[in-house]
Amino acid sequence: MLPSVIIVACLPVLVLRCAADLCNWTGSGFAVGADPRIVLQVRLRCTEGSVRWVYPGQALRVALEPNLSSIRYNTVCIQEFPSLSGASVFIERAGELELLVTEDGGRTGRQVFCFQAGEPHRPVIYLQAGPQSPETWSRRIVGFRYKLLRNRSANSGLETSCRPCNDTELLMAVCSSDFVVRGYIKNVFHDSRRQTSLVEVWTTKGYLQCSGVFEQQVHPYVSSQSRHGRIRTLLQCHVKPGDGQFLFMGSDHFEEAWLGCAPRYKDFLSIYHKARMGRRTFCNFPLD
Repeated sequence: MLPSVIIVACLPVLVLRCAADLCNWTGSGFAVGADPRIVLQVRLRCTEGSVRWVYPGQALRVALEPNLSSIRYNTVCIQEFPSLSGASVFIERAGELELLVTEDGGRTGRQVFCFQAGEPHRPVIYLQAGPQSPETWSRRIVGFRYKLLRNRSANSGLETSCRPCNDTELLMAVCSSDFVVRGYIKNVFHDSRRQTSLVEVWTTKGYLQCSGVFEQQVHPYVSSQSRHGRIRTLLQCHVKPGDGQFLFMGSDHFEEAWLGCAPRYKDFLSIYHKARMGRRTFCNFPLD
């Protein structure tokens, strides 16, 4: 569980609304950094983009309000861009702030953090810069990339969801995913702080990958064609290691592989053969 923090304002809060384009925002806190009452507020209208806060000072409130009212987004993922060092990150829920990332979290690399988007409120991310005096300010940038994910439907087999894919979603995912590989689960690592799980995979055959997530490596128990890679998913899905070969399919977010569907390979073959006989396939899948 993430700790809850309630912010009670002892001084009047001055909210400054910042201009932004639909997806991205870059701004400076230098001019207002010495006034503890000021909160910069940004509203972004896309399902993915970036925020760059130069000379971070005091607080920045980012509301994600995509112009797609008919689609329900239930998960938000953010990646440090280029860094969140020196700022605490909160999720705002009905006036309360839940701590997601601490200012001195000892992070390395561009880590990804995910959280559930509360209803009926739109996702709000709140950054609070660490204390600095004007004499010690340096040109540093605090920022992140964001992406909203929605529940998978029959029209999209790529989005993150914890339930198993149905037959139609499997047949669509194998045709439209950013990666399709067959292989074994070597291990699963859970990170409660980032609310994600990492599935370590050894592949026996790669059908498609749009990025270099799966790299060729020597493995003593599989063929020389094997590749090693890591696939990320949400912690709430409670992924566990399993025996046998799986067909891993999904999409690329933040230069990382994110899991969409992962049926056992023999089960997928059975579904595919039946669909092909009934002429219900969406594309041709290469059979061994």
